[in-house]
Amino acid sequence: MSRILLIIVAVALFCSPVLAKMPAEKDGCGTQECSACHSLSLEEANKLLSFAGVTVKSVKPAPARGLFEVLFEKAGGVGLVFVDFAKKHLVQGMVIDLQTREPVAAHDKELPKPKQFTGVDPAQIPVKHAFTIGNPKGSKKLYVFTDPDCPFCRTLHGELLKLEKLMPDLAIHIMLYPLRQLHPQAYDKARVVLATKNRKNLDLAFDGKELPKLKGDAGAAAVDAVITFAQEQGINSTPTILLPDGKPYQGQRDAKSLQIILAQ
Repeated sequence: MSRILLIIVAVALFCSPVLAKMPAEKDGCGTQECSACHSLSLEEANKLLSFAGVTVKSVKPAPARGLFEVLFEKAGGVGLVFVDFAKKHLVQGMVIDLQTREPVAAHDKELPKPKQFTGVDPAQIPVKHAFTIGNPKGSKKLYVFTDPDCPFCRTLHGELLKLEKLMPDLAIHIMLYPLRQLHPQAYDKARVVLATKNRKNLDLAFDGKELPKLKGDAGAAAVDAVITFAQEQGINSTPTILLPDGKPYQGQRDAKSLQIILAQ
């Protein structure tokens, strides 16, 4: 769901007033190479993205006019973002070719292909690093990979609170999986929740409210373990709901719908 939202944001940017004010073709930005009018150096790109703690490796024209495609490196991995010609907006997500309906990027060959997630053996899920709500000893299990700063996750969290009341024999394992490139503050929020194991802090995190401050790296090992597991399995979006058999749930994400599928 997060990736779909990013695509929508990207489309919105293409139609933004900033791009609308760019020179028309007759003004010299039409059939010419865009580099004749616009440029973004590695030094500039690194300054623009310094807030994210990344190292820009290369900058190329994006497949869609009006954007630069920026390849960066962080913590041993690589990622891709787009910067508009005005150097005022950053877009995270994919550029979709409306003819082929496929993602396109000049850096495709440099980026690892995401693994398709089809499910996992529930016994492999690191539930010791979960925050479990509902009945920890319940005979039914639900696994939710979720990010406290993801808007879809926040909506789902409210439904999970309803679900635990509807199903007293259900253990809901909250696997905190912060998508740091999208939500830079989510990692520390996840750390606080897992370090304190305080239900109030869990709910505060998903309510977008302030959490207590931690000293040192408390909770980091647990969060890192969940992130590593999710990435190795190909779980690349939040929220991802896994049923008791470890298969991803694709239905409506409201408490009643989840109750029905879990009761089957």
